[in-house]
Amino acid sequence: MENVSHELSHGDAHGHHEHHEHHEQSFWTKYIFSQDHKMISKQFLVTAIVMALFAMFMSMIFRLQLGWPDHKFPFLESILGKWAKGGKLDPGFYLALVTIHGTIMVFFVLTGGLSGTFANLLIPLQVGARDMASGFLNMLSYWFFFGSCLVMTISMFVDQGPASGGWTIYPPLSALPEAIGGSGIGMTLWLISMVLFICSALLGGINYVVTVVNLRTKGMSMTRLPLTVWAFMITAILGILSFPVLFGAALLLVFDRSFGTSFYLSDIFMNGHPLPHNGGSPILFQHLFWFLGHPEVYIVLIPALGITSEVIATQSRKQIFGYKAMIGSLLVIAFLSFIVWGHHMFVTGMNPFLGSVFVFTTLLVAIPSAVKVFNYIATLYRGNIVFSPALMFAIGLVSFFISGGITGIILGDSALDIPLHDTYFVVGHFHIVMGSSAIFGMFAGIYHWFPRMFGRMMNKTLGYWHFWTTLICVYGVFFPMHFLGLAGVPRRYYSNTAYHSFDTLININSMITVFAMIAGLAQLIFVFNFFYSLYRGRKATQNPWNSNTLEWTAPVEHLHGNWPGEIPTVYRWPYDYSKPGAKEDFIPQTVPFSETESSNAAGMQ
Repeated sequence: MENVSHELSHGDAHGHHEHHEHHEQSFWTKYIFSQDHKMISKQFLVTAIVMALFAMFMSMIFRLQLGWPDHKFPFLESILGKWAKGGKLDPGFYLALVTIHGTIMVFFVLTGGLSGTFANLLIPLQVGARDMASGFLNMLSYWFFFGSCLVMTISMFVDQGPASGGWTIYPPLSALPEAIGGSGIGMTLWLISMVLFICSALLGGINYVVTVVNLRTKGMSMTRLPLTVWAFMITAILGILSFPVLFGAALLLVFDRSFGTSFYLSDIFMNGHPLPHNGGSPILFQHLFWFLGHPEVYIVLIPALGITSEVIATQSRKQIFGYKAMIGSLLVIAFLSFIVWGHHMFVTGMNPFLGSVFVFTTLLVAIPSAVKVFNYIATLYRGNIVFSPALMFAIGLVSFFISGGITGIILGDSALDIPLHDTYFVVGHFHIVMGSSAIFGMFAGIYHWFPRMFGRMMNKTLGYWHFWTTLICVYGVFFPMHFLGLAGVPRRYYSNTAYHSFDTLININSMITVFAMIAGLAQLIFVFNFFYSLYRGRKATQNPWNSNTLEWTAPVEHLHGNWPGEIPTVYRWPYDYSKPGAKEDFIPQTVPFSETESSNAAGMQ
């Protein structure tokens, strides 16, 4: 029955392609309001790069404040105006920069940028489909994402200042428009932006799941899917289940802000006068936020892990170690991500028994995570490794996943988390295990699939410079933060010079800022390499990495429908590398079995 449905969708997709061949597309329908998944993936990627540069610029500004808190920088006034009078950053605007930086990186770069780019590019190509299940919904997904980015950017320029409640927007700062400047119109725009983003994520997620389930080509069983497709599908399911909870939390927040309700507010005094709120609890918002917030960690990480699996197998010229274990670990991580959110809330007065339950489920996540790390290392072991920039970034991800994961075990224990909560230890931990890991996965994907997207190769030498500088600087920035946290330095503080016990730690913050500045300059190497290679890079062959997956069987030139003729039929799993007795060290999925070759010997079927 499965084969019949595959054949039907195969034929339907072919007809859909022929239909498109008879209609010449205009500039607007081809490049702007495109329904082609490949063009939409490029739109997501370029938008994410622009937003990442915006967020990086913010981090440079507040790192200057943290590195030299008593120093004045006159050039800041010319850039920021009233928010940096006399070259001194305004404390309220400092919190706004931290808020918008975190929001952009978590949602717009690491969620929308990573999944939007690579799920769009790879799912139809790797499962053997002409396009996404719904090209129109796919187009809407991007434009909701673009609108969300635009609204968030506009919020930076409102008179009262952008949202200033931290990227988690905890009440009461986010629930009372009159609390501080950043609680006014800036917070309203933040909420509007997130509603648009959630719409984008849900439209995209539904499209991804339907495409994987219904539009696989003939022979493409679930156990012949590349691990990238498994990762994108699991990520989409996580988003479909968790993002509506954030939508509900934001909706109740709007009611509290605008309609006088008290979902999150109780016994609030403003300037010595009581406000008419009672019965609500800000802890409710934390439960709702982190019920999305912790799956969000894996919505960010899982696509990067899937990309790493593909890059490591291809560039080590070896079969992926433990294909079923890799899929199983992704499924277990996804399941556990929904029952660990309370470890963000150990300091809220949680019942100790309930806290112990969250400690147990949190520490369980270490098991499937360790399975993935072991499988990556085992795949690399004794491989015929090609040290491309993509593989270097993939190995960098594994490094961050190990080092950041170890500190995660510390924070997962409530007895240790309570004294470390809201210190720089937490900042160092999640920037390594989530932020840097996901960014390195994204870089690995860009370097690996750039020739598939644009038909040209990125410069390898610039790629190596980009990798080594970024790797060293990431550890230079976030590793010392753990020691600041152990010393008790709190996060999000504008300046710690008021506390004499922290005077001896100022030099560490200065060193971190220097590394951060160098890391920012290193990203300009990537930006130059990306846009220069886009137009002047060496032209790519159809399959420059000698990879097995279906995306490398489609023509390099832009073609709405992916394949000019019939969609290829799949005969084997995607990781037949360096197979004994084979003429070459790779066997594409489209190559039938020979008479001397059984399906069991071909790999995981």
